[in-house]
Amino acid sequence: MKKVQWGILGLASIALEEGIKAIEKEPGSTFYALATNTQEEYDTAHKSLTMEKLYEDYDELLKDQEVEAVYIPLPNALHKEWTLKALEKGKHVLCEKPLALEEAEVLAMMHKAKEKGCVLLEGFMYRYTPRMKKVEEILDSGVLGEIRHVETSFRFMLEDPEDVRMDPSLGGGAFYDLGTYGVNFMTMIFQKKPLSVLAMKKMEKGVDVQSTVLLEYEDAVTGVIHNAFNSVEKNEAEIIGTKGRLLIPDPFLYQEGVLTLYVGKEKEEIPVAPCEDFQGEFQDMVMAIREGRALKISLAESLMNAQITDEILGLF
Repeated sequence: MKKVQWGILGLASIALEEGIKAIEKEPGSTFYALATNTQEEYDTAHKSLTMEKLYEDYDELLKDQEVEAVYIPLPNALHKEWTLKALEKGKHVLCEKPLALEEAEVLAMMHKAKEKGCVLLEGFMYRYTPRMKKVEEILDSGVLGEIRHVETSFRFMLEDPEDVRMDPSLGGGAFYDLGTYGVNFMTMIFQKKPLSVLAMKKMEKGVDVQSTVLLEYEDAVTGVIHNAFNSVEKNEAEIIGTKGRLLIPDPFLYQEGVLTLYVGKEKEEIPVAPCEDFQGEFQDMVMAIREGRALKISLAESLMNAQITDEILGLF
């Protein structure tokens, strides 16, 4: 199978620390090109990275016919613009979450991907981890009974006031950065939109730095999403059913850990292995591009994520 030649737009930390390594380790992929728009990024790439082409302009990379797929780790507000430009050039796209800032932008991306016959994936890397595969197995087994309540909490202290995630013009805010994981987790479990949404938030410098969201589904089933930039670190989820409950530490990360399953009076600790988390989503893209396989995260799911996020942020 011919390897997919990847280009990357921008040397964001997630690309430098995760994306490039994942491409280099993924058997069906090649790290072919990088485009930067700052001298600092260019110098870093020139000194420390190995690739065929290094561009000083994003558009120049997209003109390169040898680039077959593009990874976009840019700030949230730039996702729509550069995804559409990449798709217009016939490039397949893996774009970091959130795919876009609102439903209308996601729809524009979906239509362009269909028009150009390109693969488009929203980059929720956690969905490819052994931890989440085990969670899905437990859900599918029915051991929890009917799901009655789901909670996610994802928070940490954001110390740098100049962090790009505090810039409203670039799609900053804790909900876009952290809360979208909770939305995606709820969508994975319930596979439908909630009937109603309630939200409480704290705003600073034009962005949300803390929020708690209550989602109501049919038959009084509920979900809670808590996220923040202003409190002690926590990354945890819990799924509660009529027969049991599952406690998931670090659901949105990828190191080893232990799930705890409670059924009746029994408690079972289920170990999960670490993984090369980002490698899974690049492999998913390669299989979709080369063999036409369905992506693990469909565009219909990404659209639902955007619709739910729109409703939540409309309350902020």
